[in-house]
Parts: sequence; C-alpha cells; structure tokens
Amino acid sequence: MADAPVSNDHPLQPGGADRPGEVSGPISVVLADDQALMRMGFRMVLEAEDDINVVGEASDGTAALAQAKALHPDVILMDVRMPGMNGIEATELIAQECPGTRVLILTTFDLDEYAFAGLRAGASGFLLKDTSIEALAEAVRAVAAGGLVIDPRVARLALAPSRDERDEGDGPPALALLTPTEREVAALVAEGLSNQAIAARMVPAEGTVKNHVSALLRKLRAADRTVLALTLYKALHSGRDEPCP
Repeated sequence: MADAPVSNDHPLQPGGADRPGEVSGPISVVLADDQALMRMGFRMVLEAEDDINVVGEASDGTAALAQAKALHPDVILMDVRMPGMNGIEATELIAQECPGTRVLILTTFDLDEYAFAGLRAGASGFLLKDTSIEALAEAVRAVAAGGLVIDPRVARLALAPSRDERDEGDGPPALALLTPTEREVAALVAEGLSNQAIAARMVPAEGTVKNHVSALLRKLRAADRTVLALTLYKALHSGRDEPCP
C-alpha cells in the first residue's frame, strides 16, 4: 500500500467470535475492491507473508459473494463502497451463506455508522486502508483465528459514550451488575477468546460458558457478541469500573 500513509496504531482485538479454532495451513484470502490498483497493492502486501495466500479477487459485492461460495476462503478483505451490491450487503449474505468465511472490512472512511453496520452484518473486523502493512497482516491472522479486530481510530468512536449514557450519569457501573464468575468470563471475552477457549481456560463445560455469555448479553443489554465485546472493552478501560479479576 505504497500510496497510503502508515498508521502507528495497532488494531484493537477486544472480543472474539464463536467460530472455532485455528486455521490449518496458509490463510486463504479473497480481495474485494472496485479499484484494481488497490487490489494489486493488497495482493503484493499479503503474498509477501509466508502464511497468507491470495486466492481470488472481486470488483463488487456480487462477485465477492460468488467467490466466497466457490473458493471458501478463510478471509475476505471487503471494501464498503462498490458498484451494485456494496460491501455491507455482501458481508451480510456471506455471513449467512458462507459461515466459515470471515470478512474483514477495509475502507477509506472512518464513519462509525459504516463500522457498526459492517460488524452487525457479520464482519469480524473493520480497518482503514491506511493501516500499516504489519497491522494488516496481523489483522488477517486474528480474524482467521476467530478474533474481532477494530481499527483504533474507529474504536474511539465506537467506545465514546452515547447521549443516553451521558444523560444517565450516575447509573450503576456495568461490571457491578455481574457475579464473580460472570466477571471472569467477561474478562476473557474482552481478550478475544471464543466460548470453547474460555471453557478450556476456566474448566467448566462450553455449554456453561455459553449460559454465562447469554447472561452477559442480557445484563449489559448487548444486542450481540460484537456489541458485548465493545461494551466490555469500554467498561474495562473507562476508569468507571474496577478491572475484572
């Protein structure tokens, strides 16, 4: 990405997906961007990594969905603004029809509505296109392993208090609502661990962990695990709540 400035920030990985396990062998990647030069740049950067293999390209969302179905890649790097079907729409369909493929959205726009729309559509990460080469490769590896990756600049927007939160003022701290076990699970969710990995760390069965995660979703009023991860990251770094043990 020689035409893009390099950011010194590293992507945050505040939460993990429920998709299991590590990828065996090289990570297969499809590039979805309507600009051929951008795809060429991403290909050059990623294929310089020994453990990443670019297996296909797409110039719009429809082609990205077709590539996902045909090639079953581990990761798709997805642009947002593309002709025809955009990246958000393609991400939602890929999450539904190709659950084994993770989507990492890359865009030049740091608008928080794009980030939230992409994550709610099923993306496993959101980066800006001026992300450093090292951070991009790290993000592909993290997403392929089931992690959630968010550009720090976008995360600052996502983690900013909402108007409702500012109006609530002296409401109870989020983590104060949790039991000791739920706090332990919360800390591991915020580290980016899946239910299976949390169960291995804590000893209880994965089904029990799933129950605790469901309780966290309910108590913290999070719509899904992505929102839960962001909420926990915010709680753990805001200074309003005590850290989880």
